[in-house]
Amino acid sequence: MAGLGYLGVQEALRQRLAADGMAAPSVKMEKYEGGTLSLADLKGKVVMLDFWATWCPPCQAEMPSLIKLAKEYEGKGLVFVAASRDEMPDAPLFVQEFVVSRMPDLGPYVVYAPDEVAAVFQVTALPTLYFLDREGRVVDAQRGMLTEDALRRRIERALEQ
Repeated sequence: MAGLGYLGVQEALRQRLAADGMAAPSVKMEKYEGGTLSLADLKGKVVMLDFWATWCPPCQAEMPSLIKLAKEYEGKGLVFVAASRDEMPDAPLFVQEFVVSRMPDLGPYVVYAPDEVAAVFQVTALPTLYFLDREGRVVDAQRGMLTEDALRRRIERALEQ
C-alpha cells in the first residue's frame, strides 16, 4: 500500500512540471566558461538538463553522479547542461568558487539559467531534472534528487527514444 501512495505522490509531483512533448525554449544562456548556449543548438542530441544551485545540499550530493554519467554517455549522444539558479548578478562568483573548490569537472557543463527559462520549465524547487529528446522536446522530468542507478535508467530510456 505504501508503494501505491509513493507512486501517487510521484505522479502528482510530475504533473506540476513541464509536460512531455513541450519544446525547449531557444533562449540564449551564458556559459560559465564563456560564450552562450541555447537548448535549440543541441538538436540531434539527448539533453540532460539539471536545474541546481551552489547553496542546495541535494544538488551538491547529486552532481558527482550527473557528471560521471554525462562523461559515460556523451559518446552515445547525451549532453549535460547544469543550469545554475544562483541569484544574479552574483551567480558567476558563487559558481566559480564552487567549481574551483569543490567540483572542477563541473565547469564545462554550467550555464546560468535566467528566470524565463526556469519559468518555462516550472522550476519551483531544486534540483529539477529534465530530459529532452533529439528534437528538443521534454521526454522526462523529475523534481528532487535521484540515485545514480535511477539517473542511469532515465538516461538510457531517453537515449532509446
